[in-house]
Amino acid sequence: MRPTPSLLSACIAALAVVAAGVAVPARALAPQAADASATAAAPRAAVLQPFVATYEAWYGGKPAGNATMQVVRDDAASRWRIDLGIRGDRGLAGIAGLNLEQSTVFDEANGIYRPLSQSTVRKAALFFNRKVTGTYDWHANNAQWTGDLAKDRRAPVPIRYGDMSGLLINLAVIRDAQPGRRLQYRFVDGGRVRDYAYQVAAQTEPVTVAELNYEALRVERTNGGNDETIFWIADGVPTPVRILQREDGEDAVDLRLVEYQAVQ
Repeated sequence: MRPTPSLLSACIAALAVVAAGVAVPARALAPQAADASATAAAPRAAVLQPFVATYEAWYGGKPAGNATMQVVRDDAASRWRIDLGIRGDRGLAGIAGLNLEQSTVFDEANGIYRPLSQSTVRKAALFFNRKVTGTYDWHANNAQWTGDLAKDRRAPVPIRYGDMSGLLINLAVIRDAQPGRRLQYRFVDGGRVRDYAYQVAAQTEPVTVAELNYEALRVERTNGGNDETIFWIADGVPTPVRILQREDGEDAVDLRLVEYQAVQ
């Protein structure tokens, strides 16, 4: 049976939400993070480092495919790039050929990740393909997107120091997470501007993924309404061990770490 457009739209929307609010590594408390507790915590890696990580992708509690997240450094241009790819090869996602690729090119200075360009490509078989690209102009202090998005989201968006794309917020969450802390960021991505607030748990909890056990901090978005985004962050691991997107109290997209490695 061919999946209906409404089901495809729901799956792709869920994947896009994860891509716009997922995560990866670094450190050093930056101005974007608001401290809520003096609770001490073991320090994480102080420097952003290249890595590649592989995840199992689940949807609605069932295996749906795989995902890859990586951070790449371009020494010649003094820039970085973070990529997230999610590919459906099982269940509805496999039948539909769901495929999501998202990237942000950025630079980093004094603990601030500054987006320079962003792209998103979403595919589903031959009948649901979307591509959006954006540029952050820090001289004009605005950002603008082109491609397959609503007309009102193609207009220039004013930006300010500290604004980030969804993937960069993921990096910042990993960097800033400390027990009991509240985190606050401004999301500017795809022609939209939103405030993202997160709460870090007071202590770690056991998490098992791919038959491996971790002690991880739970980090939850607190202002997403009926859409919840939850990260589990383990000390010494440069990427979340699990990323869960829930809708109306039900599990939607669930990324579970399989392996990761540093890249020179």
